[in-house]
Amino acid sequence: MTGKHTIESARTPMTGAEIVIRALRDNAVEHIFGYPGAAVLPIYDEIFQQSDIKHILVRHEQGAGHAAEGYARSTGKVGVMLVTSGPGVTNSVTPLQDALMDSVPIVCLSGQVATTLIGSDAFQECDTVGITRPCTKHNWLVTDVNELASTIHEAFRIARSGRPGPVLVDMPKDILLASGYYTAPSDVSETKSYQPRIEGYDTRIGAALDLLAKARRPVIYTGGGVIGSGPAASALLREFVDLTGFPITSTLMGLGAYPASGPNWLKMLGLHGSYEANMAMHECDIMLCIGARFDDRVTSRLDGFSPRSKKIHIDIDPSSLNKIVTADIAIQGDVGSALKDMLRLWRALPVPPDQGRLRSWWERIDQWRARNSFSYAMDPATIMPQYALERLYALTKDRDTYITTEVGQHQMWAAQFYGVENPNHWMTSGGLGTMGYGLPAAIGVQIAHPTSLVIDIAGDASVQMSMKELSTAIQYDAPIKVFILNNEHMGLVRQSQQILHGNRLSHSYSEALPDFVKMAEAFGAVGMRCDNPGDLDDAIQEMIDVKRPVLFDCRVAKLANCFPMIRPGRAHNEMLLPDEITGTSFFGPVEFDSQGMV
Repeated sequence: MTGKHTIESARTPMTGAEIVIRALRDNAVEHIFGYPGAAVLPIYDEIFQQSDIKHILVRHEQGAGHAAEGYARSTGKVGVMLVTSGPGVTNSVTPLQDALMDSVPIVCLSGQVATTLIGSDAFQECDTVGITRPCTKHNWLVTDVNELASTIHEAFRIARSGRPGPVLVDMPKDILLASGYYTAPSDVSETKSYQPRIEGYDTRIGAALDLLAKARRPVIYTGGGVIGSGPAASALLREFVDLTGFPITSTLMGLGAYPASGPNWLKMLGLHGSYEANMAMHECDIMLCIGARFDDRVTSRLDGFSPRSKKIHIDIDPSSLNKIVTADIAIQGDVGSALKDMLRLWRALPVPPDQGRLRSWWERIDQWRARNSFSYAMDPATIMPQYALERLYALTKDRDTYITTEVGQHQMWAAQFYGVENPNHWMTSGGLGTMGYGLPAAIGVQIAHPTSLVIDIAGDASVQMSMKELSTAIQYDAPIKVFILNNEHMGLVRQSQQILHGNRLSHSYSEALPDFVKMAEAFGAVGMRCDNPGDLDDAIQEMIDVKRPVLFDCRVAKLANCFPMIRPGRAHNEMLLPDEITGTSFFGPVEFDSQGMV
């Protein structure tokens, strides 16, 4: 069954709800994540009468948004969420802002009260366009049923093109019930005011190549824009790194564009990044930034950020260029297109640059690598969180594994210890830092990749914000694995209080945690618990082998801290490293100076 409207003529009158379903089908939508309500019941009635577009019923509209994000991030397609008016929309603001900051393409279809009631404070009415304008690339209120199809088609184009991001189409209930005519995607004229530039300027790319060819201490700094550009961009990036011999690092959002096992990989940079990545950024003479936006968690103190380098910045979003860090050469364009041009021009150089000029630079980098900045102290009686993730990686790296995370210490440890080899296999909330993201995102990933292993690396505090979505996983046979690093604290909050606020641990300890095993069983999932390092491998393997959703309560050291760490107001070469920490810092209070610093 492909839907009752498949063979109908475009000039046959259709209801607005019928138009919505046909527009989704014509934009190759296979899954939507939603929650019904009065204003969108006409759409749900149409969903009931067809079977090719699958609806996933979440337990909260925020879960719908994060599931759509996970779906989009893991497939490269546009994720779709469907919510009702009023609270359905307001509950969607967090995932919309999350998608905006992390450049994730999603379309939010929202119901609205009838046009005759707008402005009357009707039941479940809100100013959807006004509320969501700051957290979307663009939004619309459709007041003519004949414009509904073209608006939805344009929404998909804007969501996926340029710098990807969320868009919203608000649809009054009377428009969904009214009769009108369908417009095919091929008949829609693109908005002239939105024509993102794809190709960079050859002259600027050539000037960038001149700098790179002479570099003695170069570093490539990549972000989520490489992954957002599509798999071809990641392949071109790997080719460019091999060709030039340059070291490469990445933001949290860019993990997987270059393989973690690659010889030129310096690991993640920034607040909890590696010593070698941050020192290379501080000491480089040429920095090539590709698809990243110089976020404050990367730059730290701006006047101390990469102070001696010439900076080349490639980004499709013109507003990101020279916004935070002034580039010596700014190139607007799709990073995949720019990388293709750079490879072509590098190969056309009259004299290929000698990689021997980088020998001393690599020797310096190897000295920084030798510090082993992700080291940690083991305790034979306690599972260290870092060890738990090392073992999780070891036992899942050879599978088709997708990782989502919540937000907190576990997120940073996952970035440090779970090596991501491929693009679109790492889903996390970077810019907004949304607790509760990982579990619904994992559901979206699992729906998109039903035969793959999908693991949400979680914290005991963060996972509780969206725990109800485990019911969604049960309903749709999505066998996600939720791997909780349970330290009974809001880990990053506690660590910041310990290091920056005189060890005054204000409300960062969870005094009434649920029994996660019983919680899982109450939902109909499998609950597991492990608190012994010697039992961990067998327990992880059992989790992997179970073909149902699993909630794994991994009891880890309660006061472990995440290092390295750049403290506020410090530069990259002033990192706090684990081998500089003395006393009981991994398990208790540390020493503080008069400024409250370690």
